[in-house]
Amino acid sequence: MTDVIPPEVTDRDVYITRSFAAPRDVVWRFWTEPERLAEWFGPTGVHTPESGINVELKVGGRWDLEMVGDATCELYPLSSHITKVIEGEYLEMLIETASGGQIEDVFLRVWFHDHGETTRMTLHQGPFTPEFRDMTTDGWVQSFAKLDAIFEGETP
Repeated sequence: MTDVIPPEVTDRDVYITRSFAAPRDVVWRFWTEPERLAEWFGPTGVHTPESGINVELKVGGRWDLEMVGDATCELYPLSSHITKVIEGEYLEMLIETASGGQIEDVFLRVWFHDHGETTRMTLHQGPFTPEFRDMTTDGWVQSFAKLDAIFEGETP
């Protein structure tokens, strides 16, 4: 199945559609439960300790993460507030700051589509400068590889 990119997606946005080998409720929990987010969130060379994650799953709630560089221990905080939640189906937030203040006021929208034992996820995030768009895309691809490994029963 080929997805058509919606017209509201610009060249300043990240737009990713992909499937995970897990039911929708499981994938949802990996996005919304701190202990699950800690297992996969962050690109290669970065980890996200559970102690640095705050999720208040409600409109006006928080979705904050503190990624840590494996080699340098450098902190990469991401601060956001949730603007819309449809339990198990949709999560939307405004990222207030990330990358040490270099990224501000970026939206993140994630749809979770039930396909039985698999889940199709669609992510739309932006706007970014071209540099940060490409870095963000790479980060998501690497993070999703960790999530795939978890669902396939491997150690990420």
